[in-house]
Amino acid sequence: MNNMKIAHIVSTYPPYYGGMGNVVFQTVEQLAGRGHDVYVFTPGVHEPNEVRAVDAPQTPTHAQPLREEIFTVRRLSPSLRYGNAARLPQLTRELDDMDVVHLHYPFFGSARLVRTWKQTHPKGALVITYHMDTRASGWKGLIFQLYTKFWMPRVLGAADALIGSSFDYVRHCDASMLYRDAPSVWHELPFGVDINRFFPRRRSESLMHRHGLNPNLPTVLFVGGMDSAHYFKGMPDLIKALFLLRKSEVPVQAIFVGDGNLRPEFERQAHALQLKAAYFVGRVSDVELPEYYALGDLCVLPSTTVGEAFGMVLLEAMASGIPVLASDLPGVRVVAGKGGDVVPVHNPAALAEAITSYFSQNDLIIAQMKNTARAVVERDYSWPDIAERLEGIYKKAIAAARLE
Repeated sequence: MNNMKIAHIVSTYPPYYGGMGNVVFQTVEQLAGRGHDVYVFTPGVHEPNEVRAVDAPQTPTHAQPLREEIFTVRRLSPSLRYGNAARLPQLTRELDDMDVVHLHYPFFGSARLVRTWKQTHPKGALVITYHMDTRASGWKGLIFQLYTKFWMPRVLGAADALIGSSFDYVRHCDASMLYRDAPSVWHELPFGVDINRFFPRRRSESLMHRHGLNPNLPTVLFVGGMDSAHYFKGMPDLIKALFLLRKSEVPVQAIFVGDGNLRPEFERQAHALQLKAAYFVGRVSDVELPEYYALGDLCVLPSTTVGEAFGMVLLEAMASGIPVLASDLPGVRVVAGKGGDVVPVHNPAALAEAITSYFSQNDLIIAQMKNTARAVVERDYSWPDIAERLEGIYKKAIAAARLE
């Protein structure tokens, strides 16, 4: 089977700002460009049951563009919704004639509907990407625990193929027992990055001027959500680390790219610690984002929980020729270890020490690290290569389903 009809089911999707939806966008763009008939099903943002045909956008003018193909985004009206959880009963009929149904887990409210589809369509191939564990406090955390214990094994157990962004993460996540019981069902497939969009470039003088950055100071860069859903990004630890650097009179400035309901609290913390060289720029456009990576000398991702399973921003930074520093978390350390270094989780002192150590190196070593970061991405994380590997997983899943 060359041309496949493929459905991707995901709880969030652009314009929502989040890693999972962006991964799906890049994936379906590549699959459509390879000639497949691709659909995205996601909760509606604006219009109920909105159907939209999407032209794969052109890559920057310095590179060869992708073939312009069409994929379809269906934003379905949920019967129930809470946060990113949504029940989409329309899936029952929408998935009838698909060759492959690809669920991006977690998707509370609709994952069980996909399992039901598999039960009624045993010859249909079900592929599930396990993106991350779910963590929360209070009653929501209790619900997550109960779901993980009773329903998650049933949903994942229905799949013909399971995908993890790294086996390191799979071996440490809540689904690890399923990996131990049936390792042959699992496939390691990292996420990718658009190397034609993110690449080493000169700093924008206009952006430097706009935000009052000092061109003579080393710059720490943070890119990430600052809302409650991304509480685990570790912003308080980074702010404390910057305070320790200020106390030690280490000359450094920091730029924070991202927004959300927690941003005012982070700004308050930075102000209370008198971090005058900490610049919160808010969310930036997709067009400008690569220019903001170019402002940084070191990209830091100090995440605090296994809610961070990979770290897409690490790839974007590395593709931009920016070395990275991240928490020693399963999955995250696999990426960061190739393009930088890792530090203990929840340890501002170690984070400050690692930042100091990086900037104390001579220019030649730093230049080599920048070149290595870019080379690793070109070798291991280009989307066309990953899409080709995903096609192979789909074909194996179809063969497995037809044997049932």
